[in-house]
Amino acid sequence: MAETYTVLWRPAASQSTESLLRNRFGAEISGDGDTAQLSHVTIEPEEAAEIASGPGVEAIAPSLEIKLIEPLSANPTDSEPEWGIKAVGADTSEYSGNDVVVAVLDTGIDKHHLAFDGMDIRSRDFSGAGDGDLHGHGTHCAGTIFGRVVDGVRIGVAPGVKRALIGKVLDDTGGGTSQMIFDGLEWAIDGGANVISMSLGFDFPGQVAKRVKQGWPTELATSMALVAYRQNLAMFEAIMAKARAKNAFGSSPIVIAAAGNESRRGIDPKFRISASLPAVASDVSVAAVGQSGSNYVVANFSNSDASLCAPGVGIVSAKAGGGLHALSGTSMACPHVAGVSALWFEAVRKGGDDGATAVRSNLIARARRDCFGGAFQKIDFGSGLITAP
Repeated sequence: MAETYTVLWRPAASQSTESLLRNRFGAEISGDGDTAQLSHVTIEPEEAAEIASGPGVEAIAPSLEIKLIEPLSANPTDSEPEWGIKAVGADTSEYSGNDVVVAVLDTGIDKHHLAFDGMDIRSRDFSGAGDGDLHGHGTHCAGTIFGRVVDGVRIGVAPGVKRALIGKVLDDTGGGTSQMIFDGLEWAIDGGANVISMSLGFDFPGQVAKRVKQGWPTELATSMALVAYRQNLAMFEAIMAKARAKNAFGSSPIVIAAAGNESRRGIDPKFRISASLPAVASDVSVAAVGQSGSNYVVANFSNSDASLCAPGVGIVSAKAGGGLHALSGTSMACPHVAGVSALWFEAVRKGGDDGATAVRSNLIARARRDCFGGAFQKIDFGSGLITAP
């Protein structure tokens, strides 16, 4: 059965590959030269194998379903509204994210919200649902990264960010495909983003269930979904390698992703689900913590094996349509790390450096381990709680 595939390839490497993609499969070719580019084709699996063996092809992957990491509702009166900003030290930092470009790949943004007043917001819809954010997830995440003060409440970790790239890679129901995120990621990289934030995940169980519903035997459905998952992992890693190659020129972004909300420690402390794509292939994957007196504890829902942790319980941020509301999830923790990364970008530039490698090194090296209730466990907290410069 024909499926849509994304191909990452270098036009200069082979005219035969270009001819195959353009003439036989009708792919749109957007450029030339040695720079790898993405093309999309609707083909049979056998034809995908033929393309994969062609010269200049770095990765090929079928389109998989992705979805936002569904947040949990929270009562804003359960905690102090600005607790996350204070927990990471952004309230006392001398930096604000000035001259740092942040990209948010999510459900879009309500750019007319007071939280984004005066900002240069450049948006692009990859979902086909149209510009804007009827869902609200992207608006909340963006508010935590760079939102201004709203109704006397500071919601943004890096309110000095002036320019943002908003890629709508999830539709108004919170769903999308890996093709959308690959296109959005490349757009953000090419657009000069210093920080890229993604609070979304690849839906592997949903891919299996979809094939079973179509009449596939469970074993075959699982096997094929696993192959597709591996190919999408390889594609993500290839795009990340393309981004990291820019580090020598000071233009490589740091890519941050939420670990996921599938764990159920409230049922069993060992009921931990490991982080999935794109978190496992990003520069930084993020777990969520909540308050416990003067200390912090891992959230029951937070997936394990993340790089770092950040506040993700009862986080107050921008609500699409106006006002504020509180949500919980690793989706809320991820933008805290994106905001602190923007602060570190500004800080390392002041010190004469400029690049994602220096920012990531500081995030890891300055992470706190002395602030958790009970014993420190790397499987839950990664390297520790992020700290602003």
